[in-house]
Amino acid sequence: MENEFAAFVAIDWADQKHVWAVEAPDASGRQSGSLDHTPESVDVWAAELRLRFSGKPVAVALEQSRGPLVFMLTQYEHLVLFPIHPTTLANYRKSFRPSGAKDDPHDAGLLLDILTRHRHQLRRLNPDTPETRTLQFLVEHTKTRP
Repeated sequence: MENEFAAFVAIDWADQKHVWAVEAPDASGRQSGSLDHTPESVDVWAAELRLRFSGKPVAVALEQSRGPLVFMLTQYEHLVLFPIHPTTLANYRKSFRPSGAKDDPHDAGLLLDILTRHRHQLRRLNPDTPETRTLQFLVEHTKTRP
């Protein structure tokens, strides 16, 4: 299982911008950045990951199991999603910050810690068939439109 993933990614989602962190064997240390919450930005970001890691599977931790971002990410076969319950992240955060203060870049790093250190205890999100995923995406997209 150690070589199952080419890289590990965590995304701390938000309504406008998502903060991400990546840990990969081909890099020294972690890299981080942000992307806009638009299908176009997510598509470019996912394509960059596919290109960088030659289409090999990339593990992605995020603090939700449904919603627009999840549905956008399930379109990409190279991304394997690991939803992490918000309470799990909050409790993990409190172990390092007793105040429990939320900070998006810091939370992306904590999600990445959980993924890299405890992924054997996490459940993968197993999306439905491509047709069902498309239908879910369309329904979710309709809900998010003004």
